[in-house]
Amino acid sequence: MKSSFIKTKNSTMALALSGLALLLVTSTANAIEIGKTAPDFSLKTQNSSLSLQQFQGKLIYLDFWASWCGPCKQSFPWLSEMQEKYAKHGFQVLAINLDIKTSDAQQFLQQHAAQFAVAFDSTGITPKSYGIKGMPSSVLIDRDGRVLLQHEGFRDKDKAMLESQIQAALGVKK
Repeated sequence: MKSSFIKTKNSTMALALSGLALLLVTSTANAIEIGKTAPDFSLKTQNSSLSLQQFQGKLIYLDFWASWCGPCKQSFPWLSEMQEKYAKHGFQVLAINLDIKTSDAQQFLQQHAAQFAVAFDSTGITPKSYGIKGMPSSVLIDRDGRVLLQHEGFRDKDKAMLESQIQAALGVKK
């Protein structure tokens, strides 16, 4: 009896590990490469919907976030600042929330104002197409729809580098 329990437990563990390995291989294979065309998407917003295609010709800072993410709370004021500062140069922040319950995202947004477009993807399809592995993660997409930069996390020390990338892509100086 004990022997069959151990075999079953080991088989279950082996199956779980092989599934995890497959997930890791799959997510690596799906990561989008710098210079490649960013995958389009169509997602719901609070009042309508938006797609990447509708912002063609703009520099897009695509931000993936969730209500439970501490660094996401810190990033929102900076994202709003960047939107305000560079909008006149053709810059657009698009933030995609990944909470399963949109009500969690709505509560977050009541506490952390977003001065940029916010869409909701409770299915997780969009971050998969971009190879997103952590929260927050961002993708800078040029005016022709190509990926310029992928960045995971949000730390104060990253702000200057990220803004420098935005300025370079827009052709503006600080």
